[in-house]
Amino acid sequence: MKLFNLSGESIRKKKTLIFDIDGTLYTSDEYVREQVDVQIRHWADLTGMTHEEARKKIADYRADYEIKTGKKISLGNTFTAFGIDIDTSIKWRNTLMNPEKYLKANPELKQTLEKSASKFKMICVTNNPVDAAKKTLSVIGIEKILTQIVGLDSCKKSKPSKEMLLMALEKTNSKPEECISIGDRYDIDISLPLEMKMSGVLVNGAEEVVDFLNSLNQ
Repeated sequence: MKLFNLSGESIRKKKTLIFDIDGTLYTSDEYVREQVDVQIRHWADLTGMTHEEARKKIADYRADYEIKTGKKISLGNTFTAFGIDIDTSIKWRNTLMNPEKYLKANPELKQTLEKSASKFKMICVTNNPVDAAKKTLSVIGIEKILTQIVGLDSCKKSKPSKEMLLMALEKTNSKPEECISIGDRYDIDISLPLEMKMSGVLVNGAEEVVDFLNSLNQ
C-alpha cells in the first residue's frame, strides 16, 4: 500500500472515498486477467484472428503507448484505436463477464465498509459499465453499501478520465481536496486524481483496502 498526498492532518479533512472496483475491492488476479482476455478473445472471434494474434496486437499497442507517453492505457481506450467504440465495449463487458465464477462474498470488507459509511461518502468509479459493476459488487456482498457508481456508460469515457471524476464529485457533492481515490493501478486510478488535488491510496487487492479503512475508522 502506498499513500499519496495524505497525512494525519489532511486525513481529518477527507469526506469522500472514491473506489476503483476490479483488483481493488476484490483480490483475484485470475478474474482481473479474464476480464481483459475474454474481450480480446471475443474480438478475435469476430475478426477471424487467432486469440494469440489478438492478444499480441493489444499487448504491442499498450507497450508502444507506454513507451511513447510514459503512461499506461486502459483496455477500453486501447480498443478505440482498433475501431471498437466505447458503446461496443459497454455491450461486451455487460454480456461477457461472469464474476460469480471467480469471486465470492467478503464479509470482512463488507463490515469495514459499513463502518466507513458512517464517516464518509463513498462512490465507485470503474471502467466497467454500471450493470457489470453492480454484478461484481453483488457477488462480493457489498452492493447495498456502495450504491453510487460512475461507469464506462455514465459519460462514455474510460479511466483515466477527468469527466468521470467530475461526475463522482457532483454525485457526492464533494470538492477534490475532500476526496481519496483508492485503486490498484497508479496510472489509471491515482495519477489523475492527484493532478486534480485529491489524495490517493494505491492498493493490491481487498486486504489492503480493509487495512486502510480500518486505519481511518480508528
